[in-house]
Amino acid sequence: MALARGHPPAVRAGDGEHANPHSYPRADDSRERFQRDGAGLVVFKVAEREIEMNAMALSVAVAPEMAEDALADHLIEMTVEDCQRAFAEGRVTAEALAAAFLARIETYNPRYKALIVMNPQALDDARAIDARRAAGEALGPLAGVPVVIKDTMDMAGLPSTGGWHFLSAEAGGVDLIPATDAPVTARMREAGCVILGKTNVPVLSHTGSHANDSWAGPTLNPAAPDRIPGGSSAGTATAVAASLAVLGLAEETGGSIQNPASAQGLVGIKPSFGLVPNAGVMPLAGSTRDVVGPITRCVRDAALTLDALAGYTAADPKTVAGIGKRPAGGYAAGLDAGALAGKRLGLYGPGWRDLPLSEEAAALYVRAQKELEAAGATLVADPFAGTGFAAIAEPTPGLVYFDARGFESAPYDLQLYLERMGPDVAIRSFAAFAEATKAEDAFAPGGVLHPITNLPGLAPCLADPASPPDLSDFLAAREAYLALFDRVMAEHGLDALVFPQMRAELPPLHGPGTLLETTVCEINIAGLPGVTLPAGAYASGSPFNLIFVGRMWSEGDLLACAYAYEQATHHRRAPTLDA
Repeated sequence: MALARGHPPAVRAGDGEHANPHSYPRADDSRERFQRDGAGLVVFKVAEREIEMNAMALSVAVAPEMAEDALADHLIEMTVEDCQRAFAEGRVTAEALAAAFLARIETYNPRYKALIVMNPQALDDARAIDARRAAGEALGPLAGVPVVIKDTMDMAGLPSTGGWHFLSAEAGGVDLIPATDAPVTARMREAGCVILGKTNVPVLSHTGSHANDSWAGPTLNPAAPDRIPGGSSAGTATAVAASLAVLGLAEETGGSIQNPASAQGLVGIKPSFGLVPNAGVMPLAGSTRDVVGPITRCVRDAALTLDALAGYTAADPKTVAGIGKRPAGGYAAGLDAGALAGKRLGLYGPGWRDLPLSEEAAALYVRAQKELEAAGATLVADPFAGTGFAAIAEPTPGLVYFDARGFESAPYDLQLYLERMGPDVAIRSFAAFAEATKAEDAFAPGGVLHPITNLPGLAPCLADPASPPDLSDFLAAREAYLALFDRVMAEHGLDALVFPQMRAELPPLHGPGTLLETTVCEINIAGLPGVTLPAGAYASGSPFNLIFVGRMWSEGDLLACAYAYEQATHHRRAPTLDA
């Protein structure tokens, strides 16, 4: 696979975004950063000068017990709290920490293929944080923390490839280089995060199961390398699971946060639609379903990241809906190990979706229910029974129980996305995109998005992508889901739902099997939030996760419940990696 690099962003632009008027150099333009491996592919290398500088930084800033080898050991399962404690005690600098993670990426990424584009400014960004800290500036909890972002999130000067060889110069296509950051990227920068690079996805993020068809090659699941990693944010989940970063950003249209988090035994937040901006993120359904959220190894880190991401921006008018919906003091401030006491939680059953759990999934779910009850929760069996909730779904032909309503907006949203990238981008319109990719037309029979052509509203949008699409079918489904969901929650006095995130263990990495989830269509069409977290493992070692689902804007309550369960059970296990 190729690990490319981009040109450094030059200046700040409006609404906290980076602007970059410069061109993007190919990977082999910089010998000190890259070298060809035996297969002729480009592999990231840190410049010798930077290695020397970081060795000096380690020797100066790291206490004797935190020498380079010891620091490498501390990277495994490192949390935001661990980072900040080490910074505060003077045991490590942000530069040394970033360098250590880059070295770990160099060791493990060739096998696991989590990252596909590196940020050449990462060490400079870390040094800038160190300088601000040394000057006595008060910094936030994410300052100096090494993170990754999904390939589809624009970062000025770095390519957004959508996992497709047509959109990657390293794979023989053309690079799409945005002039500005996506708002979520800008917010991570403003929080002081050190963005190490961008992560692998399947072609156009078309599947919630894997990244097998990416131009960079398939991403592996560190928790179960012979099983699917979940998608489409496969690379972000693998980078976090393998401790190649402290945390990462993911994006979901149809499971792409919750699926890979669950598949790899991680924490993921699928936010309410409109809470977090999705402008500047390569869309599938930007007008209707797309959301950005964190994938982390612990609930607190997810809450801290959501604190940085959530909120209104003029760059994405949809976020006006979230004004006044965030908890006072933020999401992390509301975490409480006793939060499950007295809570009423609804359980999975055919009233929600008439598809059964596997025998082993059912047994793991029963065990989890006992853990929830021991923490003080009251459980309500199948509260949706007899309500008609399950009948709202209209699974799209050609997909495994997936209701694609809302994807009608894909051409329109892609047109807006390409226009936002700037006047110098290589592909500036949906028509140009279709022309550049016509050899593998995504919407034609056999194309990765062909199943959504079953949606009646898609054909008019394909014919005229510059005009807003007819979303009446989607909007009717959203209204039906929300009305019935709120009614059931009120009638049963429920605080949240808690389901197994998957109905069965993961299928093999290569083959026809897909991730069998429980909540994707329902909460993505409705726009509802969910928080998934580890709850054990199958006998095979495949992870088992729960997902807490709640009313619109209830992320604070869901995170509190998830945190209480996490603190009571500690199910997360670090995988053993092979280089």
